[in-house]
Amino acid sequence: MKIFMIVDDSPVIRKVARRILEGMGHVIVEATDGLDALEKCNVNMPDAIIVDSEMPRMNGVEFITQFKFLKDSENTKLLFCTSEVILSEMTKAKRAGCHGYIVKPFTRDILLNGLVNVGIEAAAA
Repeated sequence: MKIFMIVDDSPVIRKVARRILEGMGHVIVEATDGLDALEKCNVNMPDAIIVDSEMPRMNGVEFITQFKFLKDSENTKLLFCTSEVILSEMTKAKRAGCHGYIVKPFTRDILLNGLVNVGIEAAAA
């Protein structure tokens, strides 16, 4: 069982990702934006974070940039989630420290493949 954090201002996206990952027996933590996510990571560091590109208060790239300064963050995998393939934004996210990306709307297979591509086996043990 792993801990996954879903950081997205859309309750629908959080719900879809939650259903997929909880259905596999994992613990899910939700955050509505980057600031909320940083606060929650300071309490309990997840194994992987799926972070939206565009959110109020702190977007995905800003979150990734700040996240790497948190204690025990070095083993957490970051998956950047975007609704558009914008190479410049994806490059910024990669340079900030994300490990991979997926495009919304995603399916179960897209989400799980994205996690596997960053080194997270999402299947419950």
